[in-house]
Amino acid sequence: MACNSETKLDLKIYQTSASGNHLNHITDFIHGDTASKIVIHPAQKFQTILGFGGSFTESSAYLLNGLSPKKRNEVIESYFGDGGAMYSLTRTHMNSCDFSLSQYSYAPVAEDSLLEHFSIREDLKDIIPMIKDAMAISTDGFKIISSPWTAPPWMKDNNNYVGGKLLPAYYDTWALFFSKYIDAYSAEGIDIWGFTVENEPHGNGNNWESMLYSPKEMTDFVRDHLGPKLEMDGHGDKIILGYDQNRAGLKEWVDEMFKDDASSKYFDGTAIHWYESTYEVFPEALQYAHDKAPNKYLIETEGCVDSEVPKWKDDAWYWRKEATDWGWDWASEEEKYLHPKYAPVNRYARDIIGCLNNWVDGWVDWNMVLDKQGGPNWFENWCVAPVLVDVESDEVYYTPIYYIMAHFSKFIRPGAVRIGLEVSDQDLQATAAQNKDGSIAVVVFNEGNTAKTFEIEMNGSANKISIEAQAIQTIIITE
Repeated sequence: MACNSETKLDLKIYQTSASGNHLNHITDFIHGDTASKIVIHPAQKFQTILGFGGSFTESSAYLLNGLSPKKRNEVIESYFGDGGAMYSLTRTHMNSCDFSLSQYSYAPVAEDSLLEHFSIREDLKDIIPMIKDAMAISTDGFKIISSPWTAPPWMKDNNNYVGGKLLPAYYDTWALFFSKYIDAYSAEGIDIWGFTVENEPHGNGNNWESMLYSPKEMTDFVRDHLGPKLEMDGHGDKIILGYDQNRAGLKEWVDEMFKDDASSKYFDGTAIHWYESTYEVFPEALQYAHDKAPNKYLIETEGCVDSEVPKWKDDAWYWRKEATDWGWDWASEEEKYLHPKYAPVNRYARDIIGCLNNWVDGWVDWNMVLDKQGGPNWFENWCVAPVLVDVESDEVYYTPIYYIMAHFSKFIRPGAVRIGLEVSDQDLQATAAQNKDGSIAVVVFNEGNTAKTFEIEMNGSANKISIEAQAIQTIIITE
């Protein structure tokens, strides 16, 4: 269909930029020559979106408890309220993780095979109140994925929180642990949507809580123990996600998980992380995972600016290529190229757009709240969160990353379907989804240092739009 430039689309445009926009509704543009075009194809439909969000960690919840009630409510509202980012997909940890204040387990009594001493008391002070407050604020609600970093040490071959494997003698006990966790959280009024079987089954260099699985070991555990146990206990509707680590290793995992009907019966999908690279999305791996199990979920369950102490109230830092990640120091020489210095804003925007354009159903950030040091964290594994707080001065800083997340979570709602999109300018990155109410959200990212003018076209109508240098826009089209 030929484009009629006199027929305009009904648009609302929101922008975040290095120049100072923070999800601002913009109406005035400085147009240059129209050198590029973005064409939307609503008839081309891809995956259904589960949502976007972050993680309830003990560190985040503990910090919120240290703020004044006013500031605490402000932060939770900013993430879950209608006036905020409206997070719809979240994650939390079972037992402790690196972003806990200490190491703990819900089943600390050794050889308690029936888990008669199981208790979530460690979560009652911090994590559970944060989840409940978020539930009270969220109009549409949100899904929770729970992930263990490790089984209790007494169930493992090294009797340690770090490293080691689950002893086969405790496979049934560990499956029971998941079931009891569902019941305990349900008793608190919290519904757990699903699980990942194990956070980072390749381990983390034996630094903090971890437990190792091979693809076959995890698949056997799910097929013969976890899946049947949840089913028997009336929890067969809970989602089970396999893997839960970096995308470059996807092939060997999905090949094993979805090898046949028996292996894939209880797996509802695959969870992935982004730490393999600061810029590479691994589209071939994502496409392979989708093709292997096209009717299963593919969910990004963790990502963050890692190995960095956050910059406090310095928006410019988040747009500059100064951050480094774990691989900057530790990657092998042949993999160093995957870990260059990067701009945190660019990493988030590029990755989320790249994931959506390669069949990912949902994208979950790591900690929602951290302090000025990038903790608290018992291992001192400092990271950056979208919202930083200073408990002593009762201050809150919304980093540019918070607004990047909101560009997706606020406007691409659960049940939206990704639709076709063509971009003629290789310097612009974009994705599009149609919400259940019929509105279309187009996210455009210009990471370059030059403003761009482009024409956005759909169904024969078109509008001329400009995007600043180093900026992200969400364009809402209503018909």
